[in-house]
Amino acid sequence: MFKSALFLGALASRAIATTYSLADNFVGPSFLTGFNWEAIADPTHGAVNYVDQATAISQNLTYTSSDTLILRADYTHTTNFPTGPGRNSVRIRSNKEYTTAVTVLNLRHMPVGCGTWPAFWTVLENGWPASGEIDIIEGVNDVSPNHSTLHTSPGCTMAANTMTQSGTLVTTDCNTAVNGNAGCGVAANKANSYGPGLNSAGGGYYAMERTSTYIKIWFWGRNEANIPADITSGATSVDPTKWGTPVADFVNNNCAFSHFGAHNIIINLTLCGDWAGSVYPSSCPSTCNNYVNTQPAAFQNAYWNIASLKVYE
Repeated sequence: MFKSALFLGALASRAIATTYSLADNFVGPSFLTGFNWEAIADPTHGAVNYVDQATAISQNLTYTSSDTLILRADYTHTTNFPTGPGRNSVRIRSNKEYTTAVTVLNLRHMPVGCGTWPAFWTVLENGWPASGEIDIIEGVNDVSPNHSTLHTSPGCTMAANTMTQSGTLVTTDCNTAVNGNAGCGVAANKANSYGPGLNSAGGGYYAMERTSTYIKIWFWGRNEANIPADITSGATSVDPTKWGTPVADFVNNNCAFSHFGAHNIIINLTLCGDWAGSVYPSSCPSTCNNYVNTQPAAFQNAYWNIASLKVYE
């Protein structure tokens, strides 16, 4: 009886309304002080050269206004990767770390084009993958839909029959050491969740709720009728229990969430590399590296346009 009561209590805890209060509100220039531009070698071996904030601003790879952050790859110079540096691009990481929190991204445009590999994700880089990784937006070569994925140390798996979600579980083992580090991923059920489709729709909203027992991810296209009011208004508090079925519902049934530690938020754009380069489609010109090296104008639309990023705790 005692065990049954605890089990029912655990189930009920997922349905109890939880309100989170605004902790950090990144809009326009506040990204410049709230994030670090990481001038590092690309861990995924992409044809990019990540630059620091001063360089990004001077080369117009980063631009802010009162309500806008632009992050982009260079589209004016040829390169000679891998003999020389790759195409200049950006990778930014939040100064703060977060655990139990709700993160809401208001996105107008994301990078597109053959060879592109944009991502919006959370991770603790030091000691990866000991503290896990949560990919909220990720894909390559304009292939839709979006994939949201967990990457962990061994001993974390997902099963579709334990996940209440609108997306489709496509890989089940989150372990980075197996299946080429595919992780355990969920494909969104909307074509406008990624790439050209998202941009044509005017962007949209991505939200993630992370707790000690589940990680949920939602997506709403810009003009959908059912976007929660606390999302569209940028409210000072949010209640994810009123947001409906998430696209992805990662649960701790077969995965102790001790696999996840405090995370920074990262937004980046790499090109080619371990994923985009390995699945570079025949419908794209030349080879991935050669295309990136010789066709700078092809990357004019390889940019993030972010209206805001809000974190609630």
